[in-house]
Parts: sequence; structure tokens; C-alpha cells
Amino acid sequence: MLERIRLESLHKKVTTVENAVNIIKDGMVVGSSGFTKAGDSKAILAALAEKGKTEDLKITLMTGASLGHGTDGKLAEANVLKKRMPFQVDPILRNKINKGEILFIDQHLSESAELLHTKNLQNIDVAVIEAAYIERDGSIVPTTSVGNSVTFAALAKKVIIEINTEVPEEVYGIHDIYQAEDYPYRNVIPIVAPWNKIGRKSIPVDPEKIEAIVFTNLKDSPADIAEPDAKTTAIAKHIIDFFENEVRLGRLTDRLLPLQAGIGKVANAVLTGFKDSNFYDLTMFSEVLQDSTFDLIDAGKLSFASASSVTVSKDCYDRVFGNLSKYREKFVLRPQNISNTPGLIRRLGIIAINTAIEFDIYGNVNSTHIGGTKIMNGIGGSGDFARNAYLSIFVTQAASKENKISHVLPMVSHTDHTEHDVDILVTDIGLADLRGLAPRERAQKIIDNCVHPDYKEELQSYFDRACERGGHTPHLLEESFSWHLRFSETGNMKKETATEVLN
Repeated sequence: MLERIRLESLHKKVTTVENAVNIIKDGMVVGSSGFTKAGDSKAILAALAEKGKTEDLKITLMTGASLGHGTDGKLAEANVLKKRMPFQVDPILRNKINKGEILFIDQHLSESAELLHTKNLQNIDVAVIEAAYIERDGSIVPTTSVGNSVTFAALAKKVIIEINTEVPEEVYGIHDIYQAEDYPYRNVIPIVAPWNKIGRKSIPVDPEKIEAIVFTNLKDSPADIAEPDAKTTAIAKHIIDFFENEVRLGRLTDRLLPLQAGIGKVANAVLTGFKDSNFYDLTMFSEVLQDSTFDLIDAGKLSFASASSVTVSKDCYDRVFGNLSKYREKFVLRPQNISNTPGLIRRLGIIAINTAIEFDIYGNVNSTHIGGTKIMNGIGGSGDFARNAYLSIFVTQAASKENKISHVLPMVSHTDHTEHDVDILVTDIGLADLRGLAPRERAQKIIDNCVHPDYKEELQSYFDRACERGGHTPHLLEESFSWHLRFSETGNMKKETATEVLN
């Protein structure tokens, strides 16, 4: 295993997980690799959770995005987390955040590294970074994600490296490690196409800061891949039809523009929909590469993909990392403050497709909170892309839970993306193109095209009565949250059913 540490002076840093975890003390700020279950700490953070069961230990934990192997939940259960940022998906951690037991900073994924470099966040005491191996100059060859690891390695006082022997050393070369200069000396990031590589292949780190090296042999947690269902298939068809029409109108070509898609079954279904389309030579400039990315590569539809992590099912993981010679020239992994940087998103003309929890009749989108107060996962990178994309598309089902919940409402209970950042809204019912429309036009378009039939009449009534009262963006404030209140009281947003329950 020492062959994976090519700087011989670091051999003496190899130690046990038990010894390494003792470097982390109460009150420290820890920066860990990991982006949507990929390339995360699989030993140190898990050991920290065990340590927290018997010791008073509270840390602030920063990562790229979510962690795998239930690590966030283990840390939360052991009461190790004082504060967490910038993204999470764990139900145990989510519950403690919503109870106010753990503080959570929900942050645009492009911003965390920037705020660290500008000293607007606490300094990183310890960085924990997964590596495939360590180069002769002490630099780190990452595994399946880059995330914020470049910044953590640069700014942390101490570094712990987990060398994961499960990851083949052949991953060398799939990463493009570039760090923009600090302000006011920042230069142009010279990426003009998704396949441009502008950095080095490993993460630079001062070898003197490396305090401990441990070995692991564990794959990333597999992604939860759900087969497309009737609703996601309908959403995908609406989007493909829309793109085909944009080509007919001369606004796009059959190659489209670089695609970005959020994580989850809707995004996978949308991307999978391209397999049977007439589009070809597609590219991606996104955050996460999922199974559908590599399915499109295999189908000859996708020529190149850029992101910050690879989060795939077990079968897809084995397919890609067991045959890297086939895929290595087809994708690249970058730091998330490059994959999500607003300037590049605008320059490349990204088509962004992200998921909403709910949206309202004017196009405001809630991506993060249930009932306006309870965090679900976080904004992730959707805000980075939505505001700067050539096309900003948000998707959700029209209704759920036996149609007791409408996902199109008079007013969203929490706003992550304002109407100014949203171009296209899609549900399984239909698609609303909001470009060039004033608020009243947007509302009617959304009601006509996106609302579930069970709620359409009431939503039209709300809008009509609001227009009678007047305003640039007409609302009935005394009713604007009535659907949410109705659901919280009766478990159903439908007016008639809720009235029956209350009576």
C-alpha cells in the first residue's frame, strides 16, 4: 500500500484511524472531501462519530455537498455536529436541523470556497481528504469528486489523507485542478468549452501540513436510481418536445447547448429521454454525473461531460471505473467553485434543469423547504445555474400524495429562485414557457399548462379575484398561504375535502 504514497518522507505519517481521529478536537472547524456521496471520508468521520459517543465533542463540518455511508446521520446521532454546511440529504441530520439542535447553513455550492478564501468564514483547522494516491511532490490525486477539497487542502492548518485502495490509480488525469486567484488579482478563468482543461491533475498541498495518512478500501455509497415512472416520463417528454420546437424556431441546434441537471430520478429521466431523441453530440457542464450521463455516452449521444463528482449506481460505478480507458477522455472533474462558477455558466450558455418542491403562479420556486420552515436538502447548485443559465428550467410533479398536495400554488412558502431567474416550468401536466411574459401573463400560462386538474379551478379563481383587486403582481394576501394552512390542519390541500374534514 505504501506504493500509493510516492513521497517517501510521508511514509512515516501512516497511522491507524484511531490515532488520526485524535487530531480533531472539540470546537474545531473540519473541512472534508465529499460531494453527493462521492469521494467522501469513509474512515475518519465515521470514527469521529464513535468518539463522540463517549466524549464531549462538537465541530463545525464543511464539505462539498452530501456525504455517503450514513456518515452525516452517525455524526448527528452522536451529537458531534454543532454546525453543518453547505448541503445535506441525511434524514437523521435533517430532523435535528429542523428541531434546532444542529445549525445548518444552506449555501450556494459555488460560494463556500470563495467565502473561505476571502476570510468570511472561520478558518479550517483540519482537512480530511480522500485520495487515490499521493504524488511525489506531496500533492493529492482525488478519487470520485473534487468538491471543495482544493480549498480545504490549501487553507487547513492540518491535513489528514484517506487513501482509498478501492479506487484505481488510473483515475489520474480525470481531474482538472484549478484555483482562481484571490481578489483583487483574479484573472479570467480560460474555459470556453466543457472539454477545456486548464489546471493540474492533482491537488497541491504543503507536505508539512500532512499530519496523518490512513488507508481505506470502500466504494462510494451507490446512488439511488429509480426507474422512470409515468410522471417523470411525462416531464421528460415535455422538455424534449420543447427543445425540438426551439430547434425548429432556430433558437437551438440539434446539439443544443451544454446541459446541467440536478440529482435525482427526475433529472435521470430527463437525460435518459435524450437516448431516443434526434439530438446528438451533446455536452454537459454540471455538478454531478449520474448513470444517465454514462448511458448517453454509451449510446453515442453525449460527447463530453464536466462536473465536480461522479455519483452513480453500483453497476455503473463498476462499468466506469473498471473500464476507465473507455471513458477517461469523455469526462472531467473540477473543483465546485469552477463547475458552479456563475461567469462560466453564463459564458457557456448552459441549459439548466433543476427540481422544485413547489412553485407559484408567478414562477417563484421553492427548492428547499417543506411548509416554509422545514429544510429538505438544500439549494445546492440550483441557484448558481438558475440565475446565470441560457435557459433556466424547473421541474416537479403537479400533485402528489394521492393528489392531496398541489405543487403549484398561489404563493410559495419559501423562495429560493425568484420569478426573475426562472424561464421554463414543467410538471407532468405540461410546460409553461415564461420568457417575455409579464406577471399576469405568466400566471395564466402556468395555470393553463402546469396545474393538476383537481386544483385548476380554485387556482384560476384565486388569480381572477386577485386581478380584480389590482397590482402588478396580484395577490390576495389573506388567502395566499391558505393551501399550506389547509394541508397542515387537515392533511389535504383540496378545499372541499379540507372543509369536510374540519366539519
